[in-house]
Amino acid sequence: MKKYLLLLLISNLTLHVCAQNVHSDNGNGTYTNPLISADFPDPDVIRVGDTYYMVTTTMFVFPGVTVLKSHDLVNWEYCSNAVPRFDFSKCYDLDSCNRYGHGQWATSMKYHNGKFYLLFITLDEGGFMCTADKAEGPWKITHLPKGFYDAGLFFDDDGKIYVAQGYNNISVTEVDSNLAPVSKDSLVYTGDIRKGLEGAHVYKLNGYYYLYCTYGGLDGMQVALRAKNIYGPYEQKLLIYDTTKGINYGIHQGALIQTQTGEWWTILFVDSGPFGRFPSLQPITWVDDWPMIGINGKAVITHKKPNVGKIYSVKDLPTSDEFNTNTLGMQWGWNHNPDSTKWSLTQKPGYLRLTTAKVVSNLTEARNTLTQRPFAKHDQNIPTTATTKIDITQMRDGDIAGLAVFQDPYAFIAVKKENGKLYVTMVNNGKTIDSVLINQSTVYLKTVASNPMGKASFAYSFDNKTFTTIGDELSMRFNLKIFTGNKFCLFNYATKATGGFVDFDWFMVE
Repeated sequence: MKKYLLLLLISNLTLHVCAQNVHSDNGNGTYTNPLISADFPDPDVIRVGDTYYMVTTTMFVFPGVTVLKSHDLVNWEYCSNAVPRFDFSKCYDLDSCNRYGHGQWATSMKYHNGKFYLLFITLDEGGFMCTADKAEGPWKITHLPKGFYDAGLFFDDDGKIYVAQGYNNISVTEVDSNLAPVSKDSLVYTGDIRKGLEGAHVYKLNGYYYLYCTYGGLDGMQVALRAKNIYGPYEQKLLIYDTTKGINYGIHQGALIQTQTGEWWTILFVDSGPFGRFPSLQPITWVDDWPMIGINGKAVITHKKPNVGKIYSVKDLPTSDEFNTNTLGMQWGWNHNPDSTKWSLTQKPGYLRLTTAKVVSNLTEARNTLTQRPFAKHDQNIPTTATTKIDITQMRDGDIAGLAVFQDPYAFIAVKKENGKLYVTMVNNGKTIDSVLINQSTVYLKTVASNPMGKASFAYSFDNKTFTTIGDELSMRFNLKIFTGNKFCLFNYATKATGGFVDFDWFMVE
């Protein structure tokens, strides 16, 4: 295995030299969008000292409410997962119900008087606040008496606290230090370009209150509302509406950021295919006290990096994992809350053990499905390949364990034990496409997923050299019923009885 990893490292370094990487830093003082070529939607970004923090939507994945950090707005790394698990409904345990498309989203982040705040909503449980003294955590979560749709938290300089929120009808509500309302919702603006004004972020600059909002959709547009009083009256300005087909099509919903050197930038997101919604970093030019985005009305693709006073090294967010530590890397998250008694990194050191947690009928109901975001290459012609090695000797009849590409629809390649025999099987959108009888204790499973083509294929091997394609291709979609982009998944679920387990030796992204 170590020899294989060395060869893979050499291969990856070769790709790096050829600029087929996933990071946006070009190493020459410029960067190329997407800022991160993976699903980090609804970004909010703040600066505290010389560090920038970004929070995005993770929905039903826990540990979730992921916080990233950066020193230059271009190179990001994981900082914390603010919500390790979400124990406010049995649906987050996949107990006879689920929260696909109904979990955490559109979080507002602020830093005030030495404390970090996260404010978000779920469609069914309402509003929540997370607080911490450090962005690295630990975070304390509080269930709020009122939920705020697409909330924008704001601490005014007179000590008052407000939340801007709403869909099409934007309201402002004064709240107390616990974010409980102390006033009624005051309607301050109704979207009039088209329906769907949302995603309000609140700033006080140049003597104005700004509500930095979006008109959502694939061709989303970013606007600002401004007024001398928090309650209005507000005037509106279209800041960017870039409908040029490409990586910045429909760029919208995000945050304004000022660097230490006085530059202004914004991070927005772009619907970028089945892998999800990718963040984009754009320069801001102030024109008549309006924060105009991009250059001459168009979002930039390759541009000079922000001036933050120093030069920082290139970073890549992690993907591959040998499971050699006692904790999971922060790139991983479980599909809904995990059953902590049914997975382990220590029962067999160097392996991820997944023990079946409940009897279910399909992957969408399975506990302890471990997920991570696939990353697209900046060279869109190169697909993303994920491979895993799995020990299947302790499977029980009815168990299905393997590697999935998960959204709606989903597909997977897996080993299934049936009547004492083992089969490699490929399932596409719930339908078994092909099965092959095998007589092995170890199998390698692989998927090759192309974000621009919208296709994922599946293959298996017994030596990690020669792979045999099985089944057909998954036609990937980005479906708002799930809300997050397609994800790579490792899983093991029972269809007859629990107790079987498999050991994943490693997961490798090429």
